Order: sequence, then structure tokens, then C-alpha cells
Amino acid sequence: SAVYTREEVARHASDDSNWVIIDDKVYDLTRFAAFHPGGAAFISSVAGRDATDKFYAFHRGDVLRSMASKYVIGVVADPPLGKKATVTLEPGELSRVPYAEPSAFQGLPSPYYNETHRRFRLDLRKFFDEEVMPDAVALDARGTHPSPELWRLLGKRGVLASRVQHGPWLKDVVENCGVTLPGGILPDEFDYFHELIAHEEASGRLGVPGYADGLGAGFVIGLPPVLQFGSSEVAKRVGREVLTGTKRICLAISGPEAGSDVANVACVAEKTPDGLFYKVNGVKKWITNGVFADYFVTAVRTGPKSSGIDGLSLLLVERGDGLETKPIKTSYSASAGTAYVSYDDVLVPVSNLLGKEGEGFKLIMHNFNHERWYIVAGVNRASRLIIEECLKWSKQRMVFGKPLAEQPVIRQKLAKLASQVEGVQAWLEAITFQMQHMSHVEQAAKLAGPIALLKLFATRVANDVADEACQIFGGRAITATGMGQVVERFQRSVKFGAILGGSEEIMGDLGIRQAMRAMPNAKL
Repeated sequence: SAVYTREEVARHASDDSNWVIIDDKVYDLTRFAAFHPGGAAFISSVAGRDATDKFYAFHRGDVLRSMASKYVIGVVADPPLGKKATVTLEPGELSRVPYAEPSAFQGLPSPYYNETHRRFRLDLRKFFDEEVMPDAVALDARGTHPSPELWRLLGKRGVLASRVQHGPWLKDVVENCGVTLPGGILPDEFDYFHELIAHEEASGRLGVPGYADGLGAGFVIGLPPVLQFGSSEVAKRVGREVLTGTKRICLAISGPEAGSDVANVACVAEKTPDGLFYKVNGVKKWITNGVFADYFVTAVRTGPKSSGIDGLSLLLVERGDGLETKPIKTSYSASAGTAYVSYDDVLVPVSNLLGKEGEGFKLIMHNFNHERWYIVAGVNRASRLIIEECLKWSKQRMVFGKPLAEQPVIRQKLAKLASQVEGVQAWLEAITFQMQHMSHVEQAAKLAGPIALLKLFATRVANDVADEACQIFGGRAITATGMGQVVERFQRSVKFGAILGGSEEIMGDLGIRQAMRAMPNAKL
């Protein structure tokens, strides 16, 4: 690149020749001035000068990496050094902003993570930075679903396989389907902390809630029942198709008649006279990824309505005749593929029954622990991203002649948010460790309550994060583009975690009811 002194740049300070310095680079904005969204006057006011502070007062750094890159003509001879230099991250690099990463990944010791976890996170971070984030914001804004090509890439690079509970299917797809786990991790090395990292990187960190859910929120909760309770043939066939990204799956439990009240499911499955099929009729609502899913793990009533939870079963329903999906417009992006699903005499082979008839409620409850744990991982990582946004903004935003962070009230807000998010992280990692050393049966008996309370804690914290971040960013937090866009997308979608997988009220009640069952006859 050409090298220019500041004196040389200063000689180009007119509308006919407008050069500016931003960070260490020199830009020729002569032709751009007329197209600047804020008007040519802003460009003219910094002609021939170092515009770094002015630029960051109104723009996010990614503008320099996209649109502005075409106007770079060289570098400045005496660039800012040390703490005066703007920090830019390469793809895959972790943030150095305090509290922007879990503490174990900012140089502090941890009993939970080893070298494989660090290698795993770095490779995943690089993958999403290079393959997903360049167009994720634009696709989220347009409501475009992640492409089939991206799904296959997620499969090949082991992202999908890293987001379901580890089991024999992991080794199967690595050894037989050309899948490579991130960081070169071997299936035998993979544990719950690798999966936790995968959820953090693939969900909350991206800052595009709708598009991130479109990358597999339905898959994460839909595939495990097939792998764990389907016949060996169904589990192997469908597991390979979904984990390689060639087909997509979702979980269809909720209906207009039943949300948290799973026992009230009204979708009906009756056996045909020859006993070879179930005929399914009914509807499901708010089904994430349902718009583009190939498979629907569906809660159905196989017993009479009076049978309650004992009459529920789980069926793997393939998209085909009689099954229709319609998009539901929600408060976040249509990229998630949230669907209204209707079943009209859909024929399902009896071999697609998961578990046994009448075991549906038990299987759903079994799946809920993992779903709620995964939701916490994504929600808290999203909250952490917002803290990073707030810390950056409070340092660069000037109010009353000094940085926003100089205001004690702002520091108090940041202190509250950081301590809350770290509290959720500590409990999340403790429960993850417990999961790693317990069977599924033990988890169901001993962790259902704590996981429910953790989800309640995480979503209450997220609500606080959204509220305080809006106050810190002001009008920018309710503007879909510009400096506060990440906060705007977060505050618009923060209630999803508080409702999906069981509402906050249900979580609190479940947690305390389980605790009361274990209460000894203790007296004050």
C-alpha cells in the first residue's frame, strides 16, 4: 500500500479532492461524498483530517470492512500505536473486551476446560466468522432462511453433530459420512462442554437471533428423540441425513390448544385398519424451523382424550401428502422458519413411532432437560454479547464532553449486568459438569428442577440486560440499523427464551416442586 504523511493528506481538503484518515488507513472519499447517507456535509467537514473519532461516533467498524474498503488508497506514515490503535479481530480471534467471553477463554483458570475445548471454540469461531457472518445480518433483515448449501456445510464441518447429545451417532457420521468435528476433535474426546461451546458459538454470539435459530434451533431439540428412542434403522438413517445437513428436522409439540400444558395436546393419531400406519390429524403452532423442515417429531394423542398424559405418543412424521406448513410472523426474523403445521390424514408408518405408544409424555419430559440447558447456553451468550456492545459504546460515546462510561450511573448498570451474566455462566458450567457425570435417568431425577430454575434465572437476567442496554444506547437501541442494531435485535427477541421450552412461571414452579419433594422433615 502507498504510504502518506498527515501533511500530504491535509493537502486534499476540498470537495474536489477529499482524503481522510481513519485508524491507520487513508481513504479518498471524493466520489463517495455525494452518496453518503448522512449528506455530503459530514464528509466535507473532515476533509484532509484524521476522522477516526468522528467516524466511530456514528458508524460501526464493520462499515470499514465492507463498503468503505473500496475507497482505501493507502496507509498513514505514523499510525496510532498501543492503546490508541483501534483493536480489530481476525476471523476466529476471541474478544479481549472484559466479560465478552467466558472467563476460561480470557486467560483465567477453570476446572472444566482443556486444550481441546479451546481449539474447538477457536475453530468454530473462525467458521462462523468466515462462512456465516458476512451476510447473516442482511439475510436476517430480509427474513431469508439459511440455504441448503449452508446446511450441508454445517454438516460437513461437524457443527450439526456438535450440537446434539454425544452418543454412537457422533462416531458413525465421522467414520462413515465424511464429517470432521471442529478443531479436529475426536468423537471419544467430545463431551458436554464441547456441546456447550457449540451452542454458544452457533446461537447467542452471532447477534442475529432469528437467523441463528434458522441455523438449527428446531434441529437441536428435534433430532435427539429420534436418535435415542427411534428404532435402530430409523435412528441411523435419519441421524445420518440430518447430521450431514442433507435433510432438516424440527420438534412439533405445541399447538393452539396446548403450550406449556403438554398433556392437553389435541393432535390425534389413529392406526389404520391394517395396522401398518398411523393416520395423523391436527395442527401445531410456533414450530421453529417448521417452514423448511423435512421431518417433524410430533406429539400426538394415540389414546382417548380422557387418558391425559398416558395417551400421548411421539411420531416421526416426514413431509409429504397431507402435511402443510405456513410461516408465522413473529417479533424476530422470518429466517427462523417459525411455522403453523397442519396434518390432514397424514399416513405415518408404525415403524416411525418413537419409544412405545403412551410413552410420549415421558419422552418429551426427557428431552426438555436438554432443550432448556441449550436455551440457557444461547440466551446467556447473547446477553454476554450485549454487555460487550455496551462496554464498547460506553467508552466511545461522548456525552457532556466525556465518555459515557464516566457517568457513575452507567458504570452501575454495567456492573449489574456483568455480575448477573457471570452468575448464570457459573451455574451453567456447574450443571454441565453434573450432566457429564450422570446418566439420563439421574439427570431427570436430580437436575430437572435445577435446570428449570437456571433457565428462569438466565431469561430474567436477559430481560435486565435488554432493559439496561436500551437505556445505555438510547434511541439507537430501537433503531434496526446503525450503532445499536445488535441491541435492537436482542431486545426485540429476548422474550423467546422466556417462553420457549417452558415459560418462566412453569420453570419456577417445577424447580421448587422438585425441591419440596426432596425436603426432609426439617423444622426451624
